[in-house]
Amino acid sequence: MTPHTVFTVGHSTHSSSGFLSLLQKHGITAVADVRSMPISRFAPQFNRYAVERTLSDVDIKYVFLGKELGARTEDLTCYVDGRVRYDLLARTSDFVSGIKRLRNGAQSERIAVMCTEQEPLDCHRCVLVSRVLEGHGITVKHIHGDGHVENHASAMQRLMANFRLDQEDLFRTSAERLQEALDRQEQRIAYVNEELRIDGTPEK
Repeated sequence: MTPHTVFTVGHSTHSSSGFLSLLQKHGITAVADVRSMPISRFAPQFNRYAVERTLSDVDIKYVFLGKELGARTEDLTCYVDGRVRYDLLARTSDFVSGIKRLRNGAQSERIAVMCTEQEPLDCHRCVLVSRVLEGHGITVKHIHGDGHVENHASAMQRLMANFRLDQEDLFRTSAERLQEALDRQEQRIAYVNEELRIDGTPEK
């Protein structure tokens, strides 16, 4: 059986029409918004209810999954010295539930997981959500701002190259080098709550 496919996309500063063109080019029928805070000061056309109306006008469904799959979780158990740890976030009941909803939805819809950043590697939709989906047998493809699509394996190769970890290593497997690249990227992009950094442990 062919595995289901889920796309990802960043709204960036696209116009509403430009964003719709990206979705329609790839036959997207539903958008799953994984922004913890679905508002944009720089691109108000992507505030939650604005984008929901825009999508509805062209019969594309919208679901907000920011509570379940957002990177700025309210679950304090996911923070270490004020920084979200993706491995802890991925084990929360909310995150597991969100992934299950995506997997179920992908059986009948052509879904694009939407967040803010244009570059997939700079966003948890790629570094966390996509990795978990692929672990469940879902094929993930990233829609770039110019309309081209990149499969997740290719994105992971780019990530490794960014940290000069793409070359064969006598002492480490490709999987180990990829994990290092993911860990290093997480350190770059994971949300930090400064209020939780005072003594290195989350406040109660």
